[in-house]
Amino acid sequence: MKKNRAATDDPPLLRILLCGIAFVFIGLFLVLPLLVVFSEALAAGLGPVWAAVTDSDTLAAIRLSLLAAAIAVPLNTVFGIAASWAIVKFDFPGKAFLVTLIDLPFSVSPVVAGLIYVLVFGRQGWFGSWLTDHDIHILFALPGIVLATIFVTFPFVARELIPLMSDQGREEEEAALSLGASGFATFWRVTLPNIKWGLLYGILLCNARALGEFGAVSVVSGHIRGQTNTMPLHVELLYNNYDYVGAFSVAALLALLALLTLALKSFLEWRYADELAAVHRH
Repeated sequence: MKKNRAATDDPPLLRILLCGIAFVFIGLFLVLPLLVVFSEALAAGLGPVWAAVTDSDTLAAIRLSLLAAAIAVPLNTVFGIAASWAIVKFDFPGKAFLVTLIDLPFSVSPVVAGLIYVLVFGRQGWFGSWLTDHDIHILFALPGIVLATIFVTFPFVARELIPLMSDQGREEEEAALSLGASGFATFWRVTLPNIKWGLLYGILLCNARALGEFGAVSVVSGHIRGQTNTMPLHVELLYNNYDYVGAFSVAALLALLALLTLALKSFLEWRYADELAAVHRH
């Protein structure tokens, strides 16, 4: 009888070909663009880069990006935990529909999401007149940027936790409740320790996406220099103004933040490899 081949028994030529294809794609579409960004930023030396990064408008864009992420990420974290817990731990009508809604930002263009907020909160929108009468500014201000950022990033934490919590099941929580633990105590002492690494990964991904969001924020921000321009929008503004060194310098800063996020994730995986393996075995 013919034995089943293991995946590692594939011909060496096939393995080399597949690895080569993977490395070529990574080199062309990931590594090369990053190298171009950093090389263009440093083409004239560190002086212009420092001047571009410390420019008042650039600093305003950095502060706005960090502030929007600082608001959106914690809110999405709370939502992600609540939604994951509800979906995995309870059965209720509409569960499948809730899962579909969580995935919605993955399929809707960020530009469309921004236009939706314009239709809702714009001057001619559903609440436009009421907002104008009460001097409340959503669009072309921080609230609109935060709302757009929340929309495009809210699936990341939930999508990281749902499979993890599904694999872990409900037994430990049910045992804790049967022993008299309250719902909060069960979450704090049982659920949270089991999901902490998945939660951290979701937060890192959510934060990276929030800092790099362009489409939805572009629609609702108004592109007011020094006021409503986030870092990605500031890159576009500098590039359109033919300030290529400034544009690539800010782009390099964004790329550096993304690389730092990846490095932090890799460090945590290395530092706590045994705990991560135990979680996955569980």
